[in-house]
Amino acid sequence: MKSFVVVCFFAVVGVALCRPEHYTDRYDNVNLDEILDNRRLLEPYVKCMLDKGKCTPDGKELKSHIKEALENNCGKCTEKQKSGTRRVIGHLINNEKDYWNQLTAKYDPQRKYVVKYETELRKVAV
Repeated sequence: MKSFVVVCFFAVVGVALCRPEHYTDRYDNVNLDEILDNRRLLEPYVKCMLDKGKCTPDGKELKSHIKEALENNCGKCTEKQKSGTRRVIGHLINNEKDYWNQLTAKYDPQRKYVVKYETELRKVAV
């Protein structure tokens, strides 16, 4: 019985160590404005997310967490990542509707999560 408890303890600790509280901040200093303002830079990231092109290391990192971040409201994101996510999503919704539609079709086909982003981040047309 004691060995069962010890094994369970180490299993729980192992899971906790493998699942960090936050995503890596290694790419938090990527210049999002430069990417969003230049379609030639933006397009490869979108193609990476859609499995239609090669991924940079930061693109691979983003792609590996995008579904989980969407589902848990970016719960493991750093504050800088949350802010950047809002900026990117807002840009896609307002300026790159085709890309936004393709990404939502892939990562949230039932539109369970994206509706709140669209409502919150869509610019009001004047």
